Amino acid sequence: MRLLVLARRRVVEAGLTLLGASVLIWALLPLAPGDPARMILLAQGVPEPTPEQISALAHSLSLDRTVFEQYAHWLWGVVQGDLGLSFVSGRPVSGEFGERLPATLTLASTALFLALALSVVLGVVAARHPGRWPDHGTRWLALVFASVPGFVVALLLIQVFVVGLGFGKAALDGTWGQVWLPAVCLAVGLSDTWSRLLRANLLTFMDSPTGAVLRARGASRWRILWRHALPNSAVPSLHALAVGTAVLLGGATVVETVFTWPGLGSYVVESVRTRDLPVIQAFTVFATASYVISSLVADLLSAVIDRRIAVDT
Repeated sequence: MRLLVLARRRVVEAGLTLLGASVLIWALLPLAPGDPARMILLAQGVPEPTPEQISALAHSLSLDRTVFEQYAHWLWGVVQGDLGLSFVSGRPVSGEFGERLPATLTLASTALFLALALSVVLGVVAARHPGRWPDHGTRWLALVFASVPGFVVALLLIQVFVVGLGFGKAALDGTWGQVWLPAVCLAVGLSDTWSRLLRANLLTFMDSPTGAVLRARGASRWRILWRHALPNSAVPSLHALAVGTAVLLGGATVVETVFTWPGLGSYVVESVRTRDLPVIQAFTVFATASYVISSLVADLLSAVIDRRIAVDT
């Protein structure tokens, strides 16, 4: 029962957060200079739109209504998957997103898998040898990962593997066979925080009474780490994982651009250059929803795994 109460409250909070964010995101368009209807007509190949054409399109897009009615119309369209028309191409933004979303999901899922694997290896190794050279080495490695910008890592990978070793291509087509270099670049940027957080959680478990009992029973440190400490560290790491997932879905723009990955990131960077506001608006909705939903899923999973969270909330 408490779990259901927690779930309902978290869902309501997530819905209110998305609603508040939608107001700010929608305000990008009416506050921007220029007539959206005229820009769309120009993108659709009308060289000199007449006032009648502009008025007719503005009426069909509800741009001639009150501010509240415009927002309600836009929000209802977003709920139905209608993200407006691009100022550059004149096409529905939802269609262009749909063409590029599979490539972004391919890159994000691969990078997530690599980041998890790298974080677990680094975190367990550091927790196995606390205060010794493996611990110091993984800490310095995490510091390097955190200090080097993503685009620098991307350029280094291209220089070493593509130019130097002839492995892969610099211009990618969005398929699974070419996903590894940009995925490694993204995974490196996430594993620094995740590995250090996992190390701290593992050491906390090792110093707990449960860890002391397991050692007294003769369990080796490796067995305690892999069999007991790692599963118990899942709940504290879920929120970091949720934020990282949202970053991969909504914030991989620079890496996608450097590798010319045909996903949402490179599309949005080009849209910023051309001031294609409906695309920027739609991407902001997607990125915000990714973060809120990922956080909601992490909250609910944490409560399912550890029922004490539902009781204490």
